[in-house]
Amino acid sequence: MRVITGIARGRRLNAPEGLDVRPTTDKVKEAIFSAIQFELEGAYVLDLFAGSGQMGIEALSRGAARAVFVDSSQKAVRCISENLRNTKLDKVSEVISRDSYDYIRLAAKKFDIIILDPPYRNGHIDNILPLAANKLNPGGYIICEYESEAKEPQAPEGLKLKKTYRYGKINVTIFYSEVGEDDEQ
Repeated sequence: MRVITGIARGRRLNAPEGLDVRPTTDKVKEAIFSAIQFELEGAYVLDLFAGSGQMGIEALSRGAARAVFVDSSQKAVRCISENLRNTKLDKVSEVISRDSYDYIRLAAKKFDIIILDPPYRNGHIDNILPLAANKLNPGGYIICEYESEAKEPQAPEGLKLKKTYRYGKINVTIFYSEVGEDDEQ
């Protein structure tokens, strides 16, 4: 597993051991970031269920200004912190050891990009997507990665479907929040 492009390009990333962590393949990661490439510059990113942190790290490497990584596993938190130090992106990051649901419910901050890549087969996307929608800045994006057997998540109020991509056993659905007239001022 590695950073594909940007300032940390080619840097190897570690993944915490265990069956709960399922690193996103380079092919899927490249497709996701190609779909949102013009939204990354200066973005504030939230990587929920962060695992190794590879998605948030890729966003930072490609120009995001800051990222928050949230995972409840101590192994994952240690791995994310190590990966951030190794990529020299630790100064623009915050790693939080907390349940993703608790964090998103209580977070005072709003984000430009939210990445949801929870453990499969638990219905997490459907449960956390409406909570995440409330923490998205106008014009922001939510990226949902889930198993191909699962039904496509429905857009919560305030979000629109951009596109769903299928890559073998993995689906990625991207939602966005429209910018209203009041938000442009």
